[in-house]
Amino acid sequence: MKTYGSRPRLLKATTAVALSLMLAGMLATDAAPADPVADLAADTTAALTRQADAWDQAIVRKDLPAIAGNMADDFRQIRWNGEMVDKATFLRDITSPDLEIDPYTVEDFSIRLYGDVALLCGETRMTGRYGGNPFASHYRYIDVYVRHGDRWLVCSVQITKIPEPVATE
Repeated sequence: MKTYGSRPRLLKATTAVALSLMLAGMLATDAAPADPVADLAADTTAALTRQADAWDQAIVRKDLPAIAGNMADDFRQIRWNGEMVDKATFLRDITSPDLEIDPYTVEDFSIRLYGDVALLCGETRMTGRYGGNPFASHYRYIDVYVRHGDRWLVCSVQITKIPEPVATE
């Protein structure tokens, strides 16, 4: 019996198999590494989306505490015509008994995160009545949210009116 020559080959073969299995195991666990930064961004984006939706619904309902609770104290809005208004003016105007806003949806919604700042952009076609007269508006907006501790608050809104296409003959 010659075991001397086969023993090193068996050891080499066993070592090679073990290394292969270890490598395969490492590759399997490293194939989809956890990315805590991406997970946090996804969680933040989802939370801000829900918060923006809730704010839109509160505006339609004229729920003053919910609208105001989403806003920073130093809130500013730049309106479609360039006029700038503060939080008190925005709240007064958006909850005016003369204004009725129909439920609306946001199109082309996106969120970009920059640390403690988030830019929420979208496009809205809004209808309703003001003083009993119907209105329709189409605009693009950007809402700037800032993290205050564990809360996100909107500190600035800018809207840009999108003109309706002119019919040509």
